[in-house]
Amino acid sequence: MRKRFIVTAFGRDRLGFIADVSRVIFENGCSLEDSTMAGLADEFAMIFLVEGQEDNSSPGNLLERLSQECRRLEVERGISAFVRPVSLKTPSSKKGVSTYTLHVEGLDQAGIVYKISRYLADHKVNITHFESRSTPSPQTGAAMYTIYLQTEVPGDVTPEQLREGLNQIGSELNVDISVSSE
Repeated sequence: MRKRFIVTAFGRDRLGFIADVSRVIFENGCSLEDSTMAGLADEFAMIFLVEGQEDNSSPGNLLERLSQECRRLEVERGISAFVRPVSLKTPSSKKGVSTYTLHVEGLDQAGIVYKISRYLADHKVNITHFESRSTPSPQTGAAMYTIYLQTEVPGDVTPEQLREGLNQIGSELNVDISVSSE
């Protein structure tokens, strides 16, 4: 029987990090379907979507074996790793939903992510991808915060409504928010 799992792992960035985690996936007969990985400060974080076949000839079920290997990674390699089963179903396309990309940029300050994500959630806008980064401004050295979001907007929210609400938040936070369709 096929099984799918989300495997998350994080720890101090070092050579061989991806090899250590992907070894667990390979040695348990799983294949990597999708992944996201990023270095944050001197840490490394990854999220894998993996699929494997339950093998009745091996001791324990696949979830137990993967969980045990995650604990071994922590003890032997200093990598905190977790596994969680997920549905085999592939998400279907949502009808009546438009895709928009948001780009946010301004001086780094508390509340930017919260206020934008709260507005989107309150208007039933789903965030499907989120990236952010704080970098020094080349001119002043001040911390600049940049966010890139991909969203799914329901049909009852017009692009004008979305832009108007986000422009209000942008004015309040003194950040630029642009919205573009895909």
